[in-house]
Amino acid sequence: MKIVKVNSAALFDNPHGVEAKILYDKEDCKTVFLSLKPEQALKLHTAPVDVFFYILEGRSNVVVGDEKQEVTKDMLVESPKGIPHLLENTGVDLFNVLVVQLPKTK
Repeated sequence: MKIVKVNSAALFDNPHGVEAKILYDKEDCKTVFLSLKPEQALKLHTAPVDVFFYILEGRSNVVVGDEKQEVTKDMLVESPKGIPHLLENTGVDLFNVLVVQLPKTK
């Protein structure tokens, strides 16, 4: 059994400048923990694979394509490959989310 503690996982540099940690990285799936401080946001970007976001805590605007919606804890958002998306922390606390890529980006 392998157990990964988020607090112990290594940070990695990313183009968005947010806290990011890889929690799971196998051939068919990659899972990343992101933590955005208030007013931090991901840049609008696309992924070459399907992605979903599972909201762990906080409040955020999520944009997928031309749709924008506020999301909170225990919501899951799908973002199909090739469709621009972004997350922006609109709350006063941290916004923590799991990002799952299926299959993972090569």
